[in-house]
Amino acid sequence: MTKFQHKLYISLFVAVTLLSLVLIVYYGYSYYTLPLEERFFSPLHNNFKPSGFIGHGLGIIGSFMMLLGVVIYMVRKRVKSFHRYGILKYWLELHIFLCTLGPILVLFHTAFKFGGIVSVSFWSMVAVFLSGIIGRFIYVRIPRTIQGVELDLREVDDINNNYSLTLREKYNVDENILLQIENFANQKYKGSLSVKNILFIVVKDYFRRKSNLRMIKKSLINAGVSRRKVNEIKKISKQKMLLSNRISYLRVFQSLFKYWHIVHLPFALVMLIIMLVHIGVTVTFGYKWIF
Repeated sequence: MTKFQHKLYISLFVAVTLLSLVLIVYYGYSYYTLPLEERFFSPLHNNFKPSGFIGHGLGIIGSFMMLLGVVIYMVRKRVKSFHRYGILKYWLELHIFLCTLGPILVLFHTAFKFGGIVSVSFWSMVAVFLSGIIGRFIYVRIPRTIQGVELDLREVDDINNNYSLTLREKYNVDENILLQIENFANQKYKGSLSVKNILFIVVKDYFRRKSNLRMIKKSLINAGVSRRKVNEIKKISKQKMLLSNRISYLRVFQSLFKYWHIVHLPFALVMLIIMLVHIGVTVTFGYKWIF
């Protein structure tokens, strides 16, 4: 998949999610905003109630998307015979899409009315969704190959050295500017890193990196480097700084990722088990949709 194709791939996910949300809110807003006791008298009730044509459909489609999202990612990640089918990163992005839109559809399926054992499944789903966002935040900050395999420090050092070699040999970057880039990339947080302060440090490094890149761009322009080359050198410099930051964070984020699995997986299992029980009870009592 080329860079352009990947952008289309992600854009499609974003567009489908936003379009689905807009359509549901547009057609159901007047129903969902009614007090619970007044919804029965709404002309939209037969369609938007949890057992209605639209409400029931949203529940079925949303549940299917979540199940599919969990299964395909777990199979691709854990079954060796499936490792040749596409890059893990792309499967993770599909997993995130399905497990983002799915809960949104299920939320509207409930018509914002929660009760009984289903409420346990719903709040477990919320916990899984929120922890998934946190997990994605942690995941992308651990250096990995394009296949999603975690890199060791030697491999990270090799990548970092290749960046420096590219800047020197391909772009003929002035030694003073190259030294400036190296100094910015090697800037380290002087205090101790811990789970408690890691978010603050990530945010601080983000703004420091932006400032450093502006300074590098200014130095390159003053040196008479063409705008096209400036953008390419700036991109590589950014990658060097990100890589350096991620090496600094590595120990903390590896620990966090282990803790994250302890939280994420149990909530996911609770959600799936209760959801399957709910579906079984619904089918047993004869609730049908379009089939």
